[in-house]
Amino acid sequence: MKCRLCKYYPEDFGELTVDVLHMHMEFDIYDDRTNVKSLLRVRTKDAPIEKLELNCRDLEIRAVSCIQSEVSYRHRQDDAILEINFRDEVPPHTEIVVVTDTVCRPTRNILEGLYYDETPAGAPPQQITQCQQWGFQRIVPCIDDMTAKCTYKTTIIADSRYTNLITNGDVLIGRHTVKPGRDKIVYDNSITPMATYLFFLGAGTYSTFEREFEYPDGGIFTLELLVPPDSNAWAAEKALDILHDCVMWVHLFTGPEQFDQDKLSVRERLWELVRRREKIKLEAKPEPGQEEGELEKVRKELAELVETITPGYRYTGTVYREIGMQNSDFGGMENVGNTTITTNRIMPFPQITDPAFEYMIRVKVHEYYHNQNGSEVTGKSPFEIWLNEAVTVHVEEQYHAFLFGEDYQRLGRVLELLAPASGTFALDSGAASMPIIPDGFNDPNDLITAVTYVKSPEYVRMVETLIGKDTFVRALDRYFKKFQHSNASTQDWIEVMEEESGVPLKEMAETWLKQTKFPVVEVSAEYDRPSRKFTFFLKQHFPAGGKPWEFPFKAALVDENGKDIAEVLVRVSGETAEVPVENVDMPAFLSLNRGYSFYGKLVYRASQEELLLQVRKDSDITGRFTAFHTLVDREKLRLLKVSGSAPSEDFIELYYRLFNDRQLLERAGGQFLTIFESVEDEEFAHRYQALYDVKQKLLKAVAWKYKNSLISAYHFFENVSVPGDASLEETARVIKSRQAKNICLGVLATLDTPDIHSLIKQQFETAACATDRLSAFAAYLNSSAPDKIGVLRAFEAESKQNLISWEAFLAVIGNNSSVDAVELVREMERSEAFRIEQTNDQRALYGSFARNRKKSLQTEEGRTLFTEILRKLAPVNEYSTVNLLNAFANIDLMEAEYHAPLVKILADLLEELDPQKFPSVYNRTRKLLLGAPKAVGAYGKIYGKVPDLQTESPEKK
Repeated sequence: MKCRLCKYYPEDFGELTVDVLHMHMEFDIYDDRTNVKSLLRVRTKDAPIEKLELNCRDLEIRAVSCIQSEVSYRHRQDDAILEINFRDEVPPHTEIVVVTDTVCRPTRNILEGLYYDETPAGAPPQQITQCQQWGFQRIVPCIDDMTAKCTYKTTIIADSRYTNLITNGDVLIGRHTVKPGRDKIVYDNSITPMATYLFFLGAGTYSTFEREFEYPDGGIFTLELLVPPDSNAWAAEKALDILHDCVMWVHLFTGPEQFDQDKLSVRERLWELVRRREKIKLEAKPEPGQEEGELEKVRKELAELVETITPGYRYTGTVYREIGMQNSDFGGMENVGNTTITTNRIMPFPQITDPAFEYMIRVKVHEYYHNQNGSEVTGKSPFEIWLNEAVTVHVEEQYHAFLFGEDYQRLGRVLELLAPASGTFALDSGAASMPIIPDGFNDPNDLITAVTYVKSPEYVRMVETLIGKDTFVRALDRYFKKFQHSNASTQDWIEVMEEESGVPLKEMAETWLKQTKFPVVEVSAEYDRPSRKFTFFLKQHFPAGGKPWEFPFKAALVDENGKDIAEVLVRVSGETAEVPVENVDMPAFLSLNRGYSFYGKLVYRASQEELLLQVRKDSDITGRFTAFHTLVDREKLRLLKVSGSAPSEDFIELYYRLFNDRQLLERAGGQFLTIFESVEDEEFAHRYQALYDVKQKLLKAVAWKYKNSLISAYHFFENVSVPGDASLEETARVIKSRQAKNICLGVLATLDTPDIHSLIKQQFETAACATDRLSAFAAYLNSSAPDKIGVLRAFEAESKQNLISWEAFLAVIGNNSSVDAVELVREMERSEAFRIEQTNDQRALYGSFARNRKKSLQTEEGRTLFTEILRKLAPVNEYSTVNLLNAFANIDLMEAEYHAPLVKILADLLEELDPQKFPSVYNRTRKLLLGAPKAVGAYGKIYGKVPDLQTESPEKK
């Protein structure tokens, strides 16, 4: 019998009994309800049908009929199904039209279907939709399946005061008044048949900004930005500039010839000419009839040059629109022509932080690329969400690297993998771990995790490495052409990759897509001087009962000057492997897993001298960082094991020298200097307070010895953090310098002395950007400065005036390490500005507090607060609650004193939850408890068995 930890399994997604052809819908929108009339045109397949089941969740049914047949119907509300029974059997290959008249009612906390977003003052209720994956059935009875791709004609009738009435497609009948106070508009979406989850409807009040997008060959469409009224016009125009650039980059720098070096100079020239053309258009528009000027010359050269390359994706609509959504479980969502992006990240607001700015760039290119990968070619079921996302993230990362540099981008990804509280390795190794393609799920939102957005793109990257970049993009082009306007399975994608490359990939895919965790690879080596032969010996560890992973292993032998002696790239497929390198000199150090060639961890017992040399000399940025990471890990572990020991001079000197390696920080940014609150040794890996204390001890030792030099370095980075112009490339340079400056400030802050308090406060009061201000605020909050509470209160009052600032402020509070941390979180959730139904507030305050495990799990007052948060949040937002629960993923590995108290939190929550109403939270809680048998045993000795763990498929009364 299958253990029912999930509500849905692959067998729940069979072939449809009909082909969906078209939907013609009319939405009559009011403040508290929307009346929806729908004509659903379908065609039977090879078999006749007697009934048709439509997905129908929380809808009021007013009428159901069929144009071709008399019908009866039954609304099975518990199953969310509208069952339509035909009087006469419908023959094969027959078209019918089902007509429904229903009512949907928006809510403020169920953030799918039609729901209320943030309403501007004096405006009618802001109403938008979120349909991934099954939100469409909350709007209209439908076949809510990813394979039900069809065309749409949509009519919207709503309050005339709304500035925008929008849905997918092009305007067929322009907006006009139908009666006093009511307007009507009709859209047609017939070019790109789309899956139901890509539908969008919005009735809102926005400021609208537009910009013409012109392809190199002269084709045009409109870029449109919908943001809150009174939004900063400069920020909006800049957002459109950023969007323009990412759309143009996709056209010029992706496609089947993306890595053709002979064409690279042409693409770069096209990029340069496009920027020149846009500047000319902005500065002066030639009068009609004017003789050929510079603009015409540029256009002519563009048109000629673009004919010499094969460009990437070209948008098919007349308008591509980005819409700000203040309240959403997701940062962005593609909706065929109407991308929604969280409002706090849609524009470069003055209050936006550097990480948020980078996210803004990423999310814009990500959601736009979904027009091709996801919309034109769609996965077959929610189990293919990884396929829609992995390649899209892969391209997103290429664009990020285009602007910020390959080293910076790749190192950022490695940091995301390694981060102890929220990193992908941490998620992928704990009790909450799930494969890229899981056995089942409770809600499609369960699939929106770091496994989907980080691990699966890393798998795609490994495929690219094994078959080669040129082959990979050719295969991708073939895949897009073969499955255009249809659905593709995981197997389809893999087969296309195999056909184009001739490389077998199915067995590799089976392991990576269906097996949890990741390879831990032990590497040893030997050198035979007489034959000048060097050999790598690899042994990988994999889950009990599982199979070895297949992956690319890239490594180099490097001399004492940092010059590569030899580099190898091999495909590892077994538990062990030998990699010989012939006719080479003895290396000074090894550069292993170059570029982080495989998703996993590597164990190599290099000497201290080798690691120190590698940190200084390796040309591979990930090799340099992982060597640094290993050195720091050893240093932290030594301090944890030997009570009262002091940081070593080697570490202090190394960290200081890295601060002064200007070339390194220009390439990698201040992120290279990251020291995590973690160690690899499982005995100490979950002693969160001790790990925090050790990190502070290390940084304080550096600060004491090099205080004056660090202050000088701080001022150097402060000076170079001033932008020279407004270009994205210059912004990227400044962000890297600012990272270094604020890490420098953080190191100095460990001294906790009055002069450093003054330096921090000066930055806080004079900061020209949000990142500098928040970095200073966080440092001041964790200090012993006597006026820090006054600073806190003033900044709190200021932050409440702006939703972007408020989100960032809450995140600092939730993550703070002061003795008042828990009480400060309580204060903020009591604030009139905190709204528990708003996901930004949930993620910022509750999410950061949950990850602050030294406070949330390892203090009694923190556990009490965490318990209260979970109880309050579960009925409001399951998705956010499940993410908070990930903090409990490693209970069994924590010290024994925490076992029973933490299990009690989960056991009590399980007892209170209705598994039918909250399946995601309920089943995630069960999974966490089942993954912590030692801790559950300790709990049982005090409280007895957990009743809900004793049955396969628990039911509540």
